[in-house]
Amino acid sequence: MLNPSELYRFETDADPQDLRASVLLVALSGFMDAGHTQRLLTEHLLASGESTVIASFDLDQLLDYRGRRPRMVFDTNRWVSYDDPSLLLHRIVDRDGTPFLLLVGPEPDYQWERVTEAVRRLVVQLGVDLTVTAHGIPMAVPHTRPIGMTTHATDPRLVPEQVNPFGRVEVPGSLASLLELRLGESGHDALGFTVHVPHYLAQAEFADGAVTALTALTAATGLSIAADDLVAAAGLNRAEIAREVAGSEEVAQVIAALEQQYDTFVDGLQKPSLLATDVSELPSADEIGAEFERFLRDQGTEGGGSGPGVSGPGGSGAGGSGAGGSGAGGAPDDGGSPGRGGPIL
Repeated sequence: MLNPSELYRFETDADPQDLRASVLLVALSGFMDAGHTQRLLTEHLLASGESTVIASFDLDQLLDYRGRRPRMVFDTNRWVSYDDPSLLLHRIVDRDGTPFLLLVGPEPDYQWERVTEAVRRLVVQLGVDLTVTAHGIPMAVPHTRPIGMTTHATDPRLVPEQVNPFGRVEVPGSLASLLELRLGESGHDALGFTVHVPHYLAQAEFADGAVTALTALTAATGLSIAADDLVAAAGLNRAEIAREVAGSEEVAQVIAALEQQYDTFVDGLQKPSLLATDVSELPSADEIGAEFERFLRDQGTEGGGSGPGVSGPGGSGAGGSGAGGSGAGGAPDDGGSPGRGGPIL
């Protein structure tokens, strides 16, 4: 491997010891980002406080320009501008005067191991204690219910108790995922937030997803970052979504089915299980009897034919996938199993 430290350079004459910060947020575009969650969060962070570029990466060594051609402007008879891609490390100060770092730019196409080691060296040099990532994935969930999120980390102590719809799966890799893995292997803490975005809003701006990511970020790091502008944008976003839903009976029916299946899943989580390890969690004899009677009634009504087809998570809804079926790109939903493509974390 070529020297990873030669991939970046500091853009300030200040001593690196004076640039130290305990938190690094990594936001690399080009991978999965449903609802533009990562982009909206990054733009909000850059506008939230005093920001200084302290380091830059040499993208000429890392980017496939023909795969992602930068934009240029031609005016009449000459070229006038070029959208120069950049991978920059910003140092931002929050409302309490606490600095944090933000690495933002396109995901490199080449030399992933070298880039990962370069970032690890910056983590050590700048005194970073926690590296964080956040992005959105499409899920078959309604926008009218609480937004779900999958948290993953290099150490279990960093992950709160959660209902995780994903088991052990194999998915396409990303540089951010590799970075989290390598940081963990070298003894550094890294934490990721994967926000569950309604699959029908995956290509649109879903500001509520960014608000969810920001809330998780501040809770995990203790940073003080105002959310007012992002919350206001989310409110306008919801109003626009409501207008579009009201104008389409078909869309309204789809969302209603997703709501029903989401509620069925949540209700199932709250019911006692026969597999509960705590005796106090076991259902009573009356509850078991009532459930058995309900099962027999269902068998009697369904024996002659099929019902409307709206089932709980993991089943098929009316005329389409259930809440646990495939969303956009085959992403699974809460309580369901991965679609053909599997979830992309």
